[in-house]
Amino acid sequence: MNSNQIAYLDGPRLRRSLLAACDYAQQQRVELNRINVFPVPDGDTGTNLSLTLQAIADHLGGVSARSVGEVAQRAAEGAVLGARGNCGMMLSHFLLGFAQNIEGRTRITTGDLGEALGAGVDILYESLENPVEGTILTVMRDVATAVCESAEDDFVPLILEAVREARLSLERTPEKLEALKKAGVVDAGAKGFVSMLEGVQMFVNGEPISADNTEHQFEGQSVLAMVDYSVEDEQYRFCTEALVRGSTLPAQPEVREALRDLGDCLIVIRSQDVLKVHIHTDEPEDVFSYLRSVGELATHKAEDMYVQHETIGAASVSASHRSKGHIQIARRPVTVVTDSACDLSKEVVRAHGIHVIPMSLVHGDKTWRDGVDITAEQFHEKLRTDQALPTTSQPAPVEFLKAFQAAGEEGESVIGVFVGSTLSGTVRAAEMAADNAGDTSIHVVDSLGASLLQGMLTLKAAELGESGWGVQEIRKELDRIRRQSGIVFTVSTFERLIASGRVGRGKALLGRFLGLKPILGVTPEGEVAAFGKAFGDKRARPELLRVVRKQVPEGTKKVRFGIVQVGVPEIVPDITAALRGEYGSDVDVLAAPATPVIATHTGVGAWGVAWLVED
Repeated sequence: MNSNQIAYLDGPRLRRSLLAACDYAQQQRVELNRINVFPVPDGDTGTNLSLTLQAIADHLGGVSARSVGEVAQRAAEGAVLGARGNCGMMLSHFLLGFAQNIEGRTRITTGDLGEALGAGVDILYESLENPVEGTILTVMRDVATAVCESAEDDFVPLILEAVREARLSLERTPEKLEALKKAGVVDAGAKGFVSMLEGVQMFVNGEPISADNTEHQFEGQSVLAMVDYSVEDEQYRFCTEALVRGSTLPAQPEVREALRDLGDCLIVIRSQDVLKVHIHTDEPEDVFSYLRSVGELATHKAEDMYVQHETIGAASVSASHRSKGHIQIARRPVTVVTDSACDLSKEVVRAHGIHVIPMSLVHGDKTWRDGVDITAEQFHEKLRTDQALPTTSQPAPVEFLKAFQAAGEEGESVIGVFVGSTLSGTVRAAEMAADNAGDTSIHVVDSLGASLLQGMLTLKAAELGESGWGVQEIRKELDRIRRQSGIVFTVSTFERLIASGRVGRGKALLGRFLGLKPILGVTPEGEVAAFGKAFGDKRARPELLRVVRKQVPEGTKKVRFGIVQVGVPEIVPDITAALRGEYGSDVDVLAAPATPVIATHTGVGAWGVAWLVED
């Protein structure tokens, strides 16, 4: 876009505008965290909004649709899947209403845009039991009204009007909310929405999408450290969020009715086969139990807000000893970093704010960043046809430093859980990066595993941090759990194992001749070893499950599983059913396609089961 007349908005223009909005607003993350005081002064609005916007950007990344309606729908889908916190959930509702209004449209005019924005606001108001003015809700409504009433038929001056009204509305938010007025700040979520519009304006004007362009940068100490707030002001303890998948999910009103008495700040989104829930509650397990009864609980988290407030108090004391003018941001106690060998889905990673460092694949003169330049599914397809085996590489030192720095901006301490030292040099590289950073708050943990064994340990670290555990306590607990957990897998072909050096050619030829399917696994010491064998693919499945039953201690009450596969997603439902038949219908089962750095060593047809015993 440029300053020439723009009479219509089509798919490509909307896509580029939304990407600019996401890019610029994400650059405001630290500032939004600093001024976050409502509904709870927990200093994470910027982080939550940033993760939501990244999900939108990821969903729009490969879209080439000409239809404005199709692009809007893709953006809304991304928002729902990645929504975090009150602001992320409300933005998702707004985008759903916007997308529904222009469904099936190839292009829209300025007048159509006003109607679509209004529809988004209407949907959002309808979804909230107690709409609070002075928040993102108010700014969205004021912008929609201004666009609807504008006489402009050119999008360029219309965007200028929208940004002008958004800034004015933002300045008025302290007049509508006493908490903002006392703290002397505007609403953080509302400012995030204004930043999105400012990003669109920069794009329209041909300006670089840079935080240096903003007229609204703030400096100073964290507002949260100065807010008069105690845990008694918050009725419920846990900020609880969940994502549920299913083909027969209940409608939003039914879910709200079922959960209403369990807490407050309840927001429910239902979009096709996805249900997203946000609630402050004292009984997160009751929330999760209900959601398991209506569909597949894909992600869930319960963050202890009391611990967050204690951290903020500690930050306040620390800030009093720092130089004047230093920006002290209230942060959560622990942030988790891992590498892409963990096989955690993007949904799980976003839900818990986990930082993932991509491994690298090198094939000739091409290098791909695992999960960034190539997805697991795309790589699985390449494995079916490519004969040459890519080599894998641990992340470069600068990648560790960047990840540790980003994680340190969000957490008082950083825990890195990496692929086992017996399988890769990643742990050692992470330790060297932490030493070079000179930051004693960075702690590196050797998972002594890979794939979803590593992933579930990473997830456990994040959950313990959200529950208020200290970093040393988390490290000890991960060590304890790892000793009684593991992963086993089988392969369909020996070719990749031979090429990777995991199996000798002689043994492979014998196994192929006899029709043997090895059941391999990772020991508690992190070594790859044989756990069993079966004759043929059909017998490999019951044999692998028998090995799992043998490895999981009898009488175990608290266990979760992970199913990983290379190009055979059809095995997941049956294995999930078998595990739940054995260990209970409510047992958590994560499923994921194997990351390229794992799949390249196992080949198409490989699959495995990881278990995490928490008793």
